[in-house]
Formats: sequence, C-alpha cells, structure tokens
Amino acid sequence: MKDQIKIVNLEIFARHGVFPEENRLGQKFLVSAVLSVDTRKAGKADDLEASVDYGEVCRFMDSYMKAHTYKLLECAAEGLAKELLLRTPHLENVRLEVKKPWAPVGLPLETVSVEISRGWHTAYIALGSNMGDRKAYLDEAAAALNELADTEVIKVSSYYETPPYGVTDQADFLNACLKLRTLLTPEELLEELHGIEQAAGRERVIRWGPRTLDLDIIFYDDLVTESEDLCIPHVEMHKRKFVLEPLHEIAPYKRHPVYGETVREMLVKM
Repeated sequence: MKDQIKIVNLEIFARHGVFPEENRLGQKFLVSAVLSVDTRKAGKADDLEASVDYGEVCRFMDSYMKAHTYKLLECAAEGLAKELLLRTPHLENVRLEVKKPWAPVGLPLETVSVEISRGWHTAYIALGSNMGDRKAYLDEAAAALNELADTEVIKVSSYYETPPYGVTDQADFLNACLKLRTLLTPEELLEELHGIEQAAGRERVIRWGPRTLDLDIIFYDDLVTESEDLCIPHVEMHKRKFVLEPLHEIAPYKRHPVYGETVREMLVKM
C-alpha cells in the first residue's frame, strides 16, 4: 500500500449543476482527496519539498472549483484530478470525492457524490519506419508524444536498423522503443498513437507492409487486456528481436506480466 495524505471534506462554495439556478446562485460542495505519494524521504529529512504541500493542494482545489462551472460532478472531478496530477510534484495517484449536499432531486437526502481514482501510468511504445526519412519520422513521433498535455517521454532507445518482418520484400526498418508516463487510458493512448501515425502519412494497406510510421503499445504498467482493437502486452513482442533489442536498452528488467520473464531473458532466448 502506498503512503497517503488525506484531505477530508474541504468546504467550497462553487457553481456546478444541471439547473441554471445552480450555476447562477452556487452552493456548497465538499471535496475529499487521498493523495498517494512516497513520504519516506520527507519523513526522514523533515523536508516539505520532498512531499506534497496539502495546504497548497487545498487552495488549488478551492480555486479550481470556483473558477470553473460544470453541469456534472463527474466533469468537475475529472478536471480537478487531472490538474492536480499535472501540477503537483511527487503525486502519483489521487482519489477524489466531490460531494453535493442537499442535491435538488425533490427527495430528502444528505448528499450525492462522485468518487474517482486517477494516476500516472508507465507505458512502453515501439516505433518503426521504413519509408522516407525514417529517423525524422521516429524523432517527430517521440516529440509529438512528449508534447501531449498529459504525457511525458522518459527514455528513448537508440535507433536500430532491422530487416523487415512478415513481408520481407521491402526496405529495412529503423526501430526504437520509448518509455513514457501518462494519464491517458490505454484506449486513449492508442487513439493518440493513431493520430501521430496519420499525421506522418501512415496508410494501412498491407499487413506488415511498408509504412512511414508504426507505433505500438508494448506494455502499460502490468496490465493484461485484450479487445477488438488492442492487446496488452503486445501479442507478439516476445517473438520480435526488433522490439526486444531497443526495449532491452531502456528496460532490461521489465517483466512480462503473462510469461513472467524479463526483457533480457526474452531477448537471450531469441
């Protein structure tokens, strides 16, 4: 269990609600937050800079709730959680509850609330190109990911010249892997990757065929999931040297959540 700093029932007068009079007149809201942060360094050094300033967090939550007007509590909670994570050093995860006492539902009740949990995630992305200025495509993809408001690129591997996979009658690829932290869900991240591919002129004509840019999610935390559009971990990553070599450079001891092997162990078996 991670260390936690808890803020309980901060009273804020704000203007959120479906009815026009709620937006005009305003009402009291109660906001509670559980902040997940490693407090050991601060606890040993007695140094506020190594922890989260809960007073500053309270002041920010108060100003954010007052500065915005939303119809839904869900939207207020989502926006507040995102901004807290983006602006608060050391904050790994936040669980927020936004309560609305005496909500106008025409029946006696004490409070209605929305509670969400949001946090930073670590993902590994494979990059590849075998058309045009391959290096420029990879450079621009890494830069585009880093420019997303809720994503930060942490490490980028070297670029590896590799023979084509699947359809071999085509030019060699330039491949790489990068590590990023993100607030996006896997589905949202995949959508952003597709947008970056499209901006690079990617056309999905032939499976394993030539492409200006190919971006794949290899790992997302230790998540194991499968849907029609997305499989995490990437279903064939353990069979692909052009993925394992650059991935090994930046994350040799990252363990596959299904097979239990590290990237280094999988690469040695190739």
